[in-house]
Amino acid sequence: MKRAVVMSSLALVCGLLLGWLVGSSFLPPIHVHTNASAISPAVSPGILSNNRYGVSAAPEEEEPLDTEDNTPLLDRAGQALEALKEKNYAALSRLVHPEHGVTLTPYSTVDPSCDNVLTQAEVARLSTDEEVYTWGLYDGSGEPIRCTGQEYFDRYVFNADYTEAPQVGIDTVLISGNALENVDAVYEDGRFVEYHFPGIDPAREGFDWCSLKLVFEVWNNDWYLVGMIHGEWTV
Repeated sequence: MKRAVVMSSLALVCGLLLGWLVGSSFLPPIHVHTNASAISPAVSPGILSNNRYGVSAAPEEEEPLDTEDNTPLLDRAGQALEALKEKNYAALSRLVHPEHGVTLTPYSTVDPSCDNVLTQAEVARLSTDEEVYTWGLYDGSGEPIRCTGQEYFDRYVFNADYTEAPQVGIDTVLISGNALENVDAVYEDGRFVEYHFPGIDPAREGFDWCSLKLVFEVWNNDWYLVGMIHGEWTV
């Protein structure tokens, strides 16, 4: 009986000793590091992990277009001129106002009841559309201007290389002939750039002057083409 008690006590002591040894000698201590600068209370951990895992941060909000800044307006007008020069009507169509289209005026005076309006899709297929349309009335004779879209553009839009125009005006009519200049009244919400040749043939002493006004309005925070106004000497 006494031997059994001694053995039980010895086993208990050995068990306690073994538990102490395991806890203190064989298991490494657990250390908790805290770094106050590692996590900012103003930024969520999800955002902090973006750079670690190569996830792009949310894009910054686009700044509103400064409609008083002439640089974006001139850039967009230059893009339109280059597309016209190259007859790249697919590129030109992407500059046309998606909702209003672009109004074509053959002789300075904008007439919404008479001037044709082309949509983006109609501009894009301009070079392949062989249908003949009426585009207004010829100066002097009053006869209808009937031709294809490509023929109209060759005569009443890019009739000269306006990328080389010697005079450029912003929101300013550079020359006024017999036709009424009403661009400001019709396009109240727009701005325009005018490209002007005082004359092409010196022998004609300026009676062959011509100009092209490109009119733009803001849509989706950018300038889009709403009007192309051809000007020339009229009787």
